[in-house]
This record gives sequence, structure tokens and C-alpha cells, in this order.
Amino acid sequence: MHPRSSDEDPAPQPAGSRHSVDPRRLRADDLRYLLALSRTGRLVTAADALGVDHTTVSRRIAALEKSVGLRLIERGRDGWTLTDIGRAVSEYARAIDEAVDRVADTVAGQDAPSLHGTVRVSAPDGFGTAVATPALVRVRRQHPQLQVELITATRQLALRPSGFDLALVIGVPSSSHLVTEHLTDYTLGLYASDDYLTRYGRPETVTELREHALIFYIESMLQVGDLDIEHHLPGMIPAFSSTNVFAQLEATQQGAGIGVLPAFLAQRTQLRRLLANEIDIRLPITLAVRREAVTHPAVRAVWAALRHEVAERAADLLPE
Repeated sequence: MHPRSSDEDPAPQPAGSRHSVDPRRLRADDLRYLLALSRTGRLVTAADALGVDHTTVSRRIAALEKSVGLRLIERGRDGWTLTDIGRAVSEYARAIDEAVDRVADTVAGQDAPSLHGTVRVSAPDGFGTAVATPALVRVRRQHPQLQVELITATRQLALRPSGFDLALVIGVPSSSHLVTEHLTDYTLGLYASDDYLTRYGRPETVTELREHALIFYIESMLQVGDLDIEHHLPGMIPAFSSTNVFAQLEATQQGAGIGVLPAFLAQRTQLRRLLANEIDIRLPITLAVRREAVTHPAVRAVWAALRHEVAERAADLLPE
């Protein structure tokens, strides 16, 4: 019998087998494997967090599904997601996982419970680097046994999101599988280098801006509607485009054109703000948490740290 690959579906249960199972006979430890997969969305990552092989995770979840006679996970676009009953089961499994952590802390003689496990955060490139990273570092200093992972990509969330515990997204995602809150707004403006302004002049009106090279995202590959340049500068087509905001920032510093950049990144450089009164784009950042992760102490600690960081950086995010 060959072991399953990391992408293979755990063994399906026969539709008529439910009457023969006894959920009270399930192995409580199998619940920890389901919980680990619910947090990561991937068998290999869940296995790394548990210190086992990915085939073990697949086998233990398949055993759990056999015990309860129901499917608990299903394949999503970006990994594995929990079914409705799987989410309910994982909430109860969380209590077991937290109890194990409390026992470990007690045995170790710690005065206050420490946070364990892995928390994965997804965020846009710029916001994730400049804002989320300091918050995650602060949490790690307070809880050195906690593992944090940051995935950066400027994209929309899937309707059935997976592969993260918390996500920072531009705009307002719509999914019944998420708990969301408006975290902050941030400003984008027009910026140029002194070298560019010396060679090509400084636009004094939006009309004059059309005579200059613009730097922004690749429209055909853009997945975030709020960043559509047509909404903010109708009729303008970027001369230099990239899916990565740091490439846009570098191109602007190199004098390739006028960049439409987040103020919290551009203000760290020697770039000049242009037409600040006419072009002041404000976009919302939403913090989204998968419902099955909302009550997890480590997730809530990261959530609080992100709120604190945003409050501390208000002047950078929304400069006057």
C-alpha cells in the first residue's frame, strides 16, 4: 500500500456507513491533526507544525472522518478547507489543544501561560512588510515559543478562504467564513525623484500629469478592484508596471516616472509628493480572520498587535 501524496484526498467515507459509526469512540488526539490543518490549509505545513510526516496528518484525519462518519475537510482553491461540520468539530478540538498547552506551562512552572503553535498572516506586499512585520515581531518577543508566518501578496480572498489565520486585505472581502473588521485607511499619492523632476519638469495640474510616465500595477493582472487606476486617474495608462509595490517604489526612485505609491512607503525615501491636494487616494485595509481561528489565543494576540501597530502608525498611514 503506497502512502498518500501531500495533495491526495483522505479516504472518502461510504454514503451509507454513517449508521455503523460511534463518534464517542474517536481518538481525541486525531482532533489535533484536524485543528492543525484548519489553521494552515495544507497537509505539509500542518505536519511541520506537529512534527510528523504529511502522510500521518492525512491518515489521522481520515481516521477521524471514519470515526464520525462525515467529511470534515474538502479541497479548496488554495488548499484544504473545513466543511461546516468540520469547523464545528475544530472549535471543540481547540479546547483540547489549549488544555495541552496549559498543562505544558504548568509542568514547566511558568507563572503565566505562553502562546504556542503557528499563526499565519496574509497581507499585501507593502502593508505586510512595513506594518504587519513590526507587529509580528512584537508578538514573538512576548511569546518566543510562538511561530509566526507572513505571506505577502496583493490579491483578493477566495470565497472559501484557506491557508491563513488572519488576512489583511485592501477593500472589504465578502465571505461567511470570515470575521472582518475595518483596521485602517491608508493614503496613496503621486511621488517623483528629484532627478525625474529635473529632467521632465513638475506637473502643476492633473491635465499636465498626462504628459508624464506613470508607475503603478499591471492592470491585466490586478486582482484588487480598489487599485484599478481607472477609478483614480481616468484615462491614464502606466508606462512602467509591476505586481510588486517595492518594484514600483524602486522604479520611481530610479526616475522611471511618477509613482502612485502608499505614503507609508514613499515617506521613508527622498521622493517628492506631487499634486497632494488634487490626488489623495484613500483605501481601506480590512482585517479578516477565519471563523475557526477567532477564539485561538495566539490569533487574538496577533490581532491585538496589528491594531496597536496601526494606532501607532496613524500619521504614516494617513499623513495630513
